Formats: sequence, structure tokens, C-alpha cells
Amino acid sequence: MNDYNINVTQIEEYQDIKNIDELDKIFDRAKSAIVNGAKAILMRKDAAGKAAKFDEMDTLDGLEVYRKQVFKYL
Repeated sequence: MNDYNINVTQIEEYQDIKNIDELDKIFDRAKSAIVNGAKAILMRKDAAGKAAKFDEMDTLDGLEVYRKQVFKYL
């Protein structure tokens, strides 16, 4: 299974418009990747479109901590 990349800029956009359905889809895909032995990678794209990885999660506990941080602001 391939690692699942999470674009943090997109997460922030979904938070701004309170799109819980899309956020749930992202976290479901990340959970599936971790369960299947891959990692969920947090990345941010710069103005030129280049993605820079800044964190990764390989446990469901780590993903849940991040999910709670995201949903805390909704």
C-alpha cells in the first residue's frame, strides 16, 4: 500500500468552510492506509506548487490525535 499524503492547506480550507464530510473522507483514507501498513504524511504546498513533507503518522493513535486537533476548531 502506498503512503497517503494529506495536504494541510486543503485541511485548513475545509475547516474554514466547515466541510466535515470531506474532512471525514480524508481521515478515513488515512486510517485505511495506516491499517494496511502505510503512513499518513502531512505536507504543505508552497506558492510554486512544490509539496514539502513536515510530519508523518504510522499509528492510529497518532492519526486520532491529529484528527482531534483538526475537528477542535469546527
